[in-house]
Amino acid sequence: MSDREANSLGRILALVLRHAPEKFGVEMDLNGWVNSRELSEAIQNQRRHFHWLRGWHFEAIANSDDKGRYQVEGEMIRATYGHSIELELDLPTDDIPEALYWPCDPESVPTHMEYGITAGDRKHVHLSKTIANAMEAGHVRISRPAILEVDTTRAVADGFTIWRAGKTVFLCEEMPSEYLYHVEEDDPSIQEMISMWEEE
Repeated sequence: MSDREANSLGRILALVLRHAPEKFGVEMDLNGWVNSRELSEAIQNQRRHFHWLRGWHFEAIANSDDKGRYQVEGEMIRATYGHSIELELDLPTDDIPEALYWPCDPESVPTHMEYGITAGDRKHVHLSKTIANAMEAGHVRISRPAILEVDTTRAVADGFTIWRAGKTVFLCEEMPSEYLYHVEEDDPSIQEMISMWEEE
């Protein structure tokens, strides 16, 4: 599979497994799982240039994805995060780091520090494992995102559930302001990312 084909297939997987399984006519269970064989056949029927696609190609994509966007078990595949559809994800809640990070527009920092973080147009708040991961996630839509640190140890102790969704992504339904701290822009991890972007 070429890089171009892998990117195109990745976009299709994101559409089907995160947002609109009905567009390809595949059945999804309440935990987000779809049958790999049925999915490959559905993609072949709608995108003739993927006539060669087989279920095992999804496993290759899942295993090579550095963020852990997809999970394959047997003949089933699902997206682990990024959903806009209502699901009951049965993700693990163990091995949560002591702190996680969330990117936002610098102008919205005071609002989040007062009111917390909510999911917005997604079904969950997406938290990152490191400041660098959060900077990368935020940079997709904000040129220089601000970073909020989440005290996950206190949040979990107080009864908030945080799920481990991918290699660097964690989910929660919301995060109240009392668990948030603004990471200053002079933090070395933030400065390193800004320097890297300025060199591009």
